[in-house]
Amino acid sequence: MSGKPLRILFVCVENANRSQMAQAFATLYGGDYVEAFSAGSRPRGQVNPQAIAAMAELGYDLSTHTSKSLDAYNGVEMDAAITMGCGDACPRVNAKHRDDWQIPDPRDLPPEEFRRVRDLIGQKVKQLLIDLGVPSIRAVENSPASASSATPPGDSPAAPMRSS
Repeated sequence: MSGKPLRILFVCVENANRSQMAQAFATLYGGDYVEAFSAGSRPRGQVNPQAIAAMAELGYDLSTHTSKSLDAYNGVEMDAAITMGCGDACPRVNAKHRDDWQIPDPRDLPPEEFRRVRDLIGQKVKQLLIDLGVPSIRAVENSPASASSATPPGDSPAAPMRSS
């Protein structure tokens, strides 16, 4: 892996649940090796309060995030683009690695089921980072809460995703 952070974009339809949580996990687990972004093919305009609460349980503040359009990433080169349930609605991202994760939208699920989807996303992000050769992932404990002291990232597609 080169000295430049990997740029990873997570995409779902509303950019209010799955892709937001995936961005958070990539930031937590990837450290300085990853710049994580998220977007939606039809953004909802705000992050779901249930997603904010689910990530707060792990010490991550999603309340500073906004729901963004995939259009913000047209022509932006990414190392990886991961879609979650939007299929062909997300073809405009330039990426060296692409994958589609068949993860159900947790939007209307009760809290316990929502957490199961959150934890599935965390596991898939860990595996993705390992597959992409991100060294810092090897130091992460098995529990998502192990990174609970991390600071939340910003939302700009042109800027790094975490605070200095």
